[in-house]
Amino acid sequence: MKKYIVRYGAIRLHGVFSLNSDAPLFHGTAVIVRTSRGLEAGTVLCEAAERSVAAFSGPIEENRLIRVMTDDDRKQQRQIAVAEKDEFVRTRAVVERMKIPLELIRVEHIFGGERLIVYYTAEGRIDFRELVKKLACEFQTRIEMRQIHGRDVSKLMADVGECGRDACCTGFLEEMRPVVMKLAKLQNPSINPAKISGRCGRLKCCYRFEHDHYAELHSLLPPVGKTVQTPDGPGRVIAQELLAKRVQVDLGPLGFKHFTVEEVRLLATAPVPAPGGQDPPAANTGSRRGGRPPRGHSRPPRREGPRKEHGRDPNKEHGRDPKKKER
Repeated sequence: MKKYIVRYGAIRLHGVFSLNSDAPLFHGTAVIVRTSRGLEAGTVLCEAAERSVAAFSGPIEENRLIRVMTDDDRKQQRQIAVAEKDEFVRTRAVVERMKIPLELIRVEHIFGGERLIVYYTAEGRIDFRELVKKLACEFQTRIEMRQIHGRDVSKLMADVGECGRDACCTGFLEEMRPVVMKLAKLQNPSINPAKISGRCGRLKCCYRFEHDHYAELHSLLPPVGKTVQTPDGPGRVIAQELLAKRVQVDLGPLGFKHFTVEEVRLLATAPVPAPGGQDPPAANTGSRRGGRPPRGHSRPPRREGPRKEHGRDPNKEHGRDPKKKER
């Protein structure tokens, strides 16, 4: 019995499915699988090796792989795709008639017909119990309402990214984790929001899963502003080209040149000597209020004076005021 990782469903779920046959299945093979939602159509990604399963961050479903998709199954899948468009229009009409404040995104019809999944977006929580009853009577099947958000909407609707390939969220990303600007700045992107935003209007997901690779390249190159030794002499780094593994160096009279990481060597900054060949004076490392003496040196003696115990002056305890002269 062999196990395979299969992608299925409109939101690209993944699971490990066992096949009661020794016939090998290859990447891209269309299959019919049994999931917790019912009978669904899916695509084989790879064999479920231990390393492949460990790549998934969350829990992954395990179930049965029923069969390789036949011609009748493909015909039924095309009919379901046509029926989903009609079910979307009918569902939207019911929502508008009931005046429910939600935006309908997609209606997914499970291959086996066990349920109808309605994907929507809304501000806050919505009581859709009456809507579910109406839709159950309309389609005579089980209704599942699923609220999604920005990146999940793109996962359902996006097709091709700016790079010309399938959008990452629709292709392989399992979890839609947030992306912060700190991850994007490492790649030196354009400040134009249209260039750094994906189909969902937020920062591109590729900035997150590419971060480790760019961080490794960034650690190999000398930082911007540092002095390096090049084949043409010392210079100052003014720019990094991470993917090309090279830096742009300002060589002064020689102008600007590019060098690979193997051609440059980081130079230590030497202290500037004082005039007359003497050593520069030691920096004051003390605090702002006069500074502390270095360790190993004793403090100067304090001036003796009348001691105050618990904030009291011993002269005033005896009724004497030291500010007044005795006659």
